Amino acid sequence: MQRRIVVLAHNIRSLWNVGSLFRTSDSFNIEKMFLTGYTAAPSRREISKTALGAEEFVSWEKAEDPVKVIAKLKKQGFTIVALEQARGAVDLQAYVPPSKACLILGHEVLGVPKELLKLCDAVVHIPMHGKKESLNVAVAAGIALHHIRSRGS
Repeated sequence: MQRRIVVLAHNIRSLWNVGSLFRTSDSFNIEKMFLTGYTAAPSRREISKTALGAEEFVSWEKAEDPVKVIAKLKKQGFTIVALEQARGAVDLQAYVPPSKACLILGHEVLGVPKELLKLCDAVVHIPMHGKKESLNVAVAAGIALHHIRSRGS
């Protein structure tokens, strides 16, 4: 049985990052993307330019309130996992992903808001070995989705 994965992108400010998230989500066969807060939705030229048509293949939904989306996904049996550099976050390499996962991605600078982190079943982070403390959100999503798709049950 293939793992079911959805992505919740909250308050992503760059349209190019949104496009890249669509392209990455397509490559990992993501079931659906939820675009919450002020994250832009197709059809926007900037999204299409980096998505290269992936926005036509990845199912997506625009929703203002991520809390409602999270509640709905939890009722459907999804484990809610935030990708964030936060206290208590588990190293992504040590995390064993569930069979149904929702990966939450946050604002490029501010990250996933604390009120959403409180609703998560797990918080994971990508260890940084250089001088910078974080990666571009789309790059980080690719790393996390690869791990979730290819690891565990």
